[in-house]
Amino acid sequence: MKKLLFAAIILLFSTATFADDYLIEEIEFPSQGIQLSGSLVLPTDKPIKATVVFVHGSGKQTRNLHWAKRFADAGIAALVYDKRGAGKSGGIYESNQSVSGPNIALLADDAVAAVKAVQTHPNTSTIPVGLTGISQAGWIVPIAAEKADNVDFMVLWSGPVCKVSEEDIYSKYTRDLDSKRVPSYAEALNARTREYIWPDFLGKNSDPSENLARLAIPGLWVFGEQDGSVPIDLSVSRLKTLISAGKPYEYILFSNLGHNNMTETFNTVTDWIDRQHH
Repeated sequence: MKKLLFAAIILLFSTATFADDYLIEEIEFPSQGIQLSGSLVLPTDKPIKATVVFVHGSGKQTRNLHWAKRFADAGIAALVYDKRGAGKSGGIYESNQSVSGPNIALLADDAVAAVKAVQTHPNTSTIPVGLTGISQAGWIVPIAAEKADNVDFMVLWSGPVCKVSEEDIYSKYTRDLDSKRVPSYAEALNARTREYIWPDFLGKNSDPSENLARLAIPGLWVFGEQDGSVPIDLSVSRLKTLISAGKPYEYILFSNLGHNNMTETFNTVTDWIDRQHH
């Protein structure tokens, strides 16, 4: 009874639009005292293999229907939503301390709420659900996957597998610029003239390796070797340690791509999701 009541509360459908080979449903769902607004895009011309919740990168991001439609084209339902404080979602967008421990945890709670929304939706409640996203989502998704406790897989594009402070050291050195020959993390660290001190007011220095060490769901990381925003060598090293410990994680390196590599690698990801559920 409680489950049915919860479903009625979190899924407030306002409009549904048919376009080409998919259905777009506008939904709202609660998270930490506010209402988040999003779109659930469902394929209508083929069976749904899986559902994904797409988690934002940094910035005041609204829902990205382009990627949701791409997922639907591959037979994967997708929930995309406006980040809190952006678009039609309630709450306050945190701009000054977006990578603070409390804000990363709050955004992870929002992702958990989105997972619950698709798990109680009549068209996706019995279908495997995964968390996916890009960049900053690399810190958010592992926390959300552990909190939700019922996520089936995760896929991250350019997701850091390192501490927030380590990414900060790297991206400050590279000025966030992609390059054919990006420096190693060690080069960025050794170039510092002062010790890096994580400020107490930012709370926890989020480290996805901690959550990933406790998770046991399949995961895929897609990296471009020319990425100047995330220390790829360090992230791959951390992933190798987790894989050698028996974690079901995989990564793919694309030598000719940088940080924003979703367009070129999208089919690689949907093929991987497809293999998980066949």
